[in-house]
Amino acid sequence: MARRRSQADRRRLLQLGRRRIAHRKGGFVALIVAGVSHTTAPIEVREKLTLTPQDAVRELALLRANGLIREGVVLSTCNRTEIYAVEESNDALPDISSLLSNRLGDDVAGFMYVHRDREATAHLFGVAAGLDSMILGEAQIQGQVKEAWEQCRAESGPILNRMFQSSLLAASRARVETGIGRGAASVSSAAVQLAKKIFGGLGGRRAMILGAGDVAELALECLLKEGVSVAIVANRTHERAQNLAERHGATAMQYEECWESLHDVDVLICSTASPSPVVTVARVRASIAARGDRPLCILDIALPRDVEASVGDIGNVFLYDLDDLRAAAAANLEQRGEDVPAARKIIAEEVQKYWDWVAGLAAVPVVREFREEMDRLRSTELAAALKRLGPLSPEQAEAIEHFSRSLMNKFLHEPSVRLKAAAANGRGLGVVDAARYLFALENKRGTDPQKGDSTDIA
Repeated sequence: MARRRSQADRRRLLQLGRRRIAHRKGGFVALIVAGVSHTTAPIEVREKLTLTPQDAVRELALLRANGLIREGVVLSTCNRTEIYAVEESNDALPDISSLLSNRLGDDVAGFMYVHRDREATAHLFGVAAGLDSMILGEAQIQGQVKEAWEQCRAESGPILNRMFQSSLLAASRARVETGIGRGAASVSSAAVQLAKKIFGGLGGRRAMILGAGDVAELALECLLKEGVSVAIVANRTHERAQNLAERHGATAMQYEECWESLHDVDVLICSTASPSPVVTVARVRASIAARGDRPLCILDIALPRDVEASVGDIGNVFLYDLDDLRAAAAANLEQRGEDVPAARKIIAEEVQKYWDWVAGLAAVPVVREFREEMDRLRSTELAAALKRLGPLSPEQAEAIEHFSRSLMNKFLHEPSVRLKAAAANGRGLGVVDAARYLFALENKRGTDPQKGDSTDIA
């Protein structure tokens, strides 16, 4: 079980949350991620903090409505619940902490971690690459990150959109360019390997899977590779169970009827999306009499858990949950640990690219204001010139208009490009402030680049 942080740790955590990073005084991006994971919280804590897509969008919308965040994305999987946000001027951490504490029914600070700005970006990129997974390098997390972002798109925005896009690119690079994703390691495969170890092999064994999602499908594939003689799939939506079973040559069973067959299986893998346990003590006890002395291995890889914890107290029933897969995780770390430094180097490169892009955003409003001011001057001088020239044909007036606009664009092109490049390469706010002074744009300092045209910051 994860150790609760001391009171001193909690105070330091809140102080970190309240501290404003120095560059924000002249900048505009305040990134934060706050959450819990398998490294900080046991499963009984994590399952209470699981957020459905609907819950996630609702909570983010509330934080935005209260003026605490501009953008938000929630990543909630079997191993973590994390809230990524671009903060407004107020500090969002206390409210995010309260949100999680309310769901937990206790103070979450003892389990929660907080990362800001570059650290928040590096954390997400590492998560997407599987570097923070219980099973190092597992591939499923990359898809889960993408899905979480897509589900929260209504509450996200340009800063987080770019960050999540970049995290997927970083994860893909890490998997392609290193051995971090070698093999088929996943929570599902780790669960099947644990069952194999318990029985000394799964050849000829009978297995049942509750659930029909991606995790369940991976588990089914692993069971079939290990040679189980019977593989049964049951799901509340029978059509999904049928489709999954047909794809892999397994047997689909009505969810209501599967409990009657529980006495006949050796391995039960549970991966539903139920908010409460579906495998109860009563259902398991009902199958015991017909089993004789045959052991039943139950692998609960769902979050929230699918199996009542007291099921593990029944004789000849061996119950394992996600936290029990740590031994398999340790073995996986031994095999892939040598690839971590190379993967982290790639992550660092992609984090730098992202923050170069963020720095470049500081120039966006200045360039826009500069062009607007120059266009205003162009229009004024053009009107005066046309007045002095006297009557012109429409074609002549259009030619002069085109000439003036083309000349202005040519004059502005190089300064615009150089200003954006300077802001992105680390000289940032100093160059931006100098440009504001040179072009007399000081009175427009409050302009927010995040509210510019999407084409400016894409």
